[in-house]
Amino acid sequence: MNQSTQKLQDFRNEVYQLLGPAKDSTFELMDAILVTKNVYSLVELSLSPVFRRKWSSLYEALDDCRPKTNKLMKLYISEIPSSEPSQRIILAGDHTPWPRTEAPTLKDRTYEHGAKVISGKPITLGHGYSTLAWIPKEKGSWALPLRHERITSHETPITRAVLQLKQVCRHLEERPITLWDSEYGCANFVKLTSEINADKLMRLRPNRCVFAKAPAYQGKGRPKKHGHKMKLSAPITWAIPIESIEINDSTWGVVKIQKWSQFHFYESAEHPMEIILIQRQGKGLSQKEAKPMWLAWIGTEQPSLMSLWSLYLKRFAIEHWNRFVKQRLHWTKAKLGNTESGQRWSNLMPILTWQLWLAREMIEDNPLPWQKPQPLEKLTPGRVAQGFAGLLAVIGTPAKPPKPRGKSPGWEKGKKRKKKPRYPVVKKTVTRQKKDKKEAD
Repeated sequence: MNQSTQKLQDFRNEVYQLLGPAKDSTFELMDAILVTKNVYSLVELSLSPVFRRKWSSLYEALDDCRPKTNKLMKLYISEIPSSEPSQRIILAGDHTPWPRTEAPTLKDRTYEHGAKVISGKPITLGHGYSTLAWIPKEKGSWALPLRHERITSHETPITRAVLQLKQVCRHLEERPITLWDSEYGCANFVKLTSEINADKLMRLRPNRCVFAKAPAYQGKGRPKKHGHKMKLSAPITWAIPIESIEINDSTWGVVKIQKWSQFHFYESAEHPMEIILIQRQGKGLSQKEAKPMWLAWIGTEQPSLMSLWSLYLKRFAIEHWNRFVKQRLHWTKAKLGNTESGQRWSNLMPILTWQLWLAREMIEDNPLPWQKPQPLEKLTPGRVAQGFAGLLAVIGTPAKPPKPRGKSPGWEKGKKRKKKPRYPVVKKTVTRQKKDKKEAD
């Protein structure tokens, strides 16, 4: 047995002990997910040969299991190799919806951004889930979740992401670089994460306004908090950049990168940022390709301007994971009746992804007839899952075989059935700070 195989088996054994009650059926459920590519519904996973129990044990497992998420997070972090001084840990955060449009008996459903399913608008009903993941490679679709949790109706994606970042950074030995989409590129996120030991690279919406450092105090009136106003969508308002370079990338062509220093949001004047503009140059670009990308950097050791823009591209790996977990790991196939079971089911998704990551070096690529063979270093999570069944036959499972439990007595005669209560959809509101009214002259 080689070292990689032993490492995967040790990981599976530790996970098995951290699943709590019903760990045998829960572990077999995870193996069934890994070896089953297509299912119509969650219960079809009970037909897998690696799930040795009856179909009802599948739902009982999700009702009874109690994955220890904090200990699992520490287990994931222990699998992150110690990086070289030139290579820092890269984390990426994002959130995605779990649509439940036809579940009126499900608690705490909210309006989420998703497919155009309600009156043609890009919203859906269901639960939002926030994910913080480690990005292990320069290129590729690998994103390994450290936290994957539901955003409750009294939370926002930002407050949940801040909590997850605190929990993860508390156990990291070095200061990571974190990557965030434009929803997190705001003053609220900057202020809430100011005390966390992590550098931040955030995308900015193109209609944002940022302000330069306030000028020196003139000795009259209240000191100014803001300097020159720079509207990102209005080039006439741009200040002179302190640095500007052009690079010729093999994929993106000629890219122009500009940088402004000591700018801030209006509501977070005490937290200066570096503003970076990335524009593709050349003729024949479509409107989408020519669209500029604005980034903001807050941190201690800023990477070079040449590598900063390509660093942000790693964030898209977490979007690949969101799609992979829904399509291949069957995350949204489950139609569970309560939020608690939904969270337990969601806690299994990071475990499955980490197993695929640890198994990638032992998998023999098993392409379908229409797929091209890939070298081991280029295997995607989906291709690793495609060959996982052969590896599972070698490493076995720590789950114990089922024991006969007798026949259930069923529903008691004469006992009345009650309809499940229905819950309204929670519509989140944004509380904005009221501005003081100007006194009339």
